[in-house]
Amino acid sequence: MQLLRFTAVLALLLLSPSLTRSALAQEGLLTPRTVADHPWRIELEGGAVWQSRNDVQIPGDTGTRFSLLDLTGTGASPVGRLSVDWDPWERHGFRFVYAPVTIDGNGDLDQPVNFNGTSFAPGAAYGSYRFDTYRLTWRYRFHESERWTWRAGLTALVRDAEIEVRQGGTSSTKSNTGLVPLVHLAGDWRFADRWLLEGIVDGAYASQGRAVDLSLKLGYELSDRWRVSGGYRMIEGGSDGDDVYTFAWLHAAVVSVTCGF
Repeated sequence: MQLLRFTAVLALLLLSPSLTRSALAQEGLLTPRTVADHPWRIELEGGAVWQSRNDVQIPGDTGTRFSLLDLTGTGASPVGRLSVDWDPWERHGFRFVYAPVTIDGNGDLDQPVNFNGTSFAPGAAYGSYRFDTYRLTWRYRFHESERWTWRAGLTALVRDAEIEVRQGGTSSTKSNTGLVPLVHLAGDWRFADRWLLEGIVDGAYASQGRAVDLSLKLGYELSDRWRVSGGYRMIEGGSDGDDVYTFAWLHAAVVSVTCGF
């Protein structure tokens, strides 16, 4: 049986040189060596997020432009996300991401502010910024070698955003939900046994605004099923229109655990 198994693997490699090791592992013809060899992978990420910019003007043509950082502060605030990868075929795969972000706090307005049709006076106030996203990505593995793996694709992002300002008995909330198409690029560099450097970016640019979610993490594989990682994530972008002007720049230090099965 072992001889037949070896012969089958050798024949597939000779007759179909495009087959990758991960594809063979998923077919049960090779023992998985890394977490990426498994068709399903779940990653839980957590960390702390800081803000270096959060400018708001609602409405974008008649409201007062102010920095929400004056109310929420720059951080740090807790942050987390869930990612699920599924590779049903040799080179094609799907990725689902749930990434909630909520930052709030109390501070002082240094000027009169007209926010979302409501007037607020200079002084103590409360501010809240929420930017939750749900993403579904199709991606194609266009390169795989012993050290490098590259994937590219398209992401459909659904945003569920909300900004609130409250002062005494006066409050105003602006909610925004929408669909945004993004370009996806991901690369893994296995520079040593069990170690890899992973970079992922979803992004888009248009005349009305832009969106970028970029991460760079160092990972260590405890086994062929478990990986721990840590690194940096940046979220930057916003919209410039008559209804809404808002641009934020977030930075996060994150750690994650990935399980393959």
